[in-house]
Amino acid sequence: MAVAAAAAAGPVFWRRLLGLLPGRPGLAALLGRLSDRLGRNRDRQRRRSPWLLLAPLLSPAVPQVTSPPCCLCPEGVHRFQWIRNLVPEFGVSSSHVRVLSSPAEFFELMKGQIRVAKRRVVMASLYLGTGPLEQELVDCLESTLEKSLQAKFPSNLKVSILLDFTRGSRGRKNSRTMLLPLLRRFPEQVRVSLFHTPHLRGLLRLLIPERFNETIGLQHIKVYLFDNSVILSGTVRRLPTSSRSWWTRWGMCPCSCRGTTRCRWWMGWCILTKEDAAAAGDRRPAPDTWIYPLIQMKPFEIQIDEIVTETLLTEAERGAKVYLTTGYFNLTQAYMDLVLGTRAEYQILLASPEVNGFFGAKGVAGAIPAAYVHIERQFFSEVCSLGQQERVQLQEYWRRGWTFHAKGLWLYLAGSSLPCLTLIGSPNFGYRSVHRDLEAQIAIVTENQALQQQLHQEQEQLYLRSGVVSSATFEQPSRQVKLWVKMVTPLIKNFF
Repeated sequence: MAVAAAAAAGPVFWRRLLGLLPGRPGLAALLGRLSDRLGRNRDRQRRRSPWLLLAPLLSPAVPQVTSPPCCLCPEGVHRFQWIRNLVPEFGVSSSHVRVLSSPAEFFELMKGQIRVAKRRVVMASLYLGTGPLEQELVDCLESTLEKSLQAKFPSNLKVSILLDFTRGSRGRKNSRTMLLPLLRRFPEQVRVSLFHTPHLRGLLRLLIPERFNETIGLQHIKVYLFDNSVILSGTVRRLPTSSRSWWTRWGMCPCSCRGTTRCRWWMGWCILTKEDAAAAGDRRPAPDTWIYPLIQMKPFEIQIDEIVTETLLTEAERGAKVYLTTGYFNLTQAYMDLVLGTRAEYQILLASPEVNGFFGAKGVAGAIPAAYVHIERQFFSEVCSLGQQERVQLQEYWRRGWTFHAKGLWLYLAGSSLPCLTLIGSPNFGYRSVHRDLEAQIAIVTENQALQQQLHQEQEQLYLRSGVVSSATFEQPSRQVKLWVKMVTPLIKNFF
């Protein structure tokens, strides 16, 4: 009884303490999280493991994990070693890492990896589009599967695709109809899985119409596996032009390298060749770069990405710089409190209304860019009211004919002109990413200056096409938000 009473009194104590910290939003955010955890019921019924959803993505090989020297004091990049207490840590040599700079190169590499795959092709994404580029990708899969059966020594190639059920089923022509020919022709080699959020059930599922049902929750992870070559992406988005251009922020996920001694890394790609292994012999460069996979699946009480992100923002010291990009600026209250309450400098890059993915959409969706403008203005006003315009700066990306859907984080330690940590993956740092959708990204920590320079150039390339947000920004005609949008935004902001 005493234990139960203490547990019940815990949240009350914390919330009273929160009331004593009106000027410390950063600390208040952390105490708020502790309050939520104390009030959580620990005796929930056992349920099916959510890791089964990722079964198609799991490799049977056990990855080789290396660690930074434990004798080093937690200075510089080694201050991030705490992440390995939460997730596996993979050590690689920075000489095997290179940043891709061309979206078209990403698409061609993806097709190239499908063509040379011998054992498996695994693709997890929100959906597969219905345009000519997506059809080209499906045709490439079909050709590779056909060749695997006709080869002199047929390979046991398997194709596994994970998509979101609601988004992948939208419209008459959709992801399912695009992939159905593959399923019919190669029933023993192709498997398509559709994730359906557990929050969309019963009467709610029957009442909410198509497209609007996607607001409840989605499978938002972008992971692509070709034998032992992996790409982890923030987004793959076809632009509304005929330029065949794609935008993505590339990430990498380490493979086992088992049986080989060297791999060539791209930002997003690990290409293993027998020639590389033979040439390298048994020499393995000492790791100077460490990779941490982060998962966020709040519907299943998995919140590793949220914990790591909040801790990174909390621990960013005075003089440090954080560059954060999101295609949809709708930060959670906890993230906003940390940005406003900590001492690091922030430059947040977001989409201008014209490059928002919903710009020009039909119906109610067409008002979503205006809703983001309203949220942006509210945050900017709060920054100004706190007198933090010099420390927290908003910038808007604009490029004719493009949509901006990039997301990521670059962390520069105090006194450094280069980043030592970056986050790459699918989260947008918004309410949906934290509470509704399935997300995955990786944290890359490096002490190698050459790789840090590549990451710095990647960040600069994004911010180069942006303008600083000021009070004058919201006086422009395109930034005038209708009254009904202002009234509705607080009610629906947790759904987009």
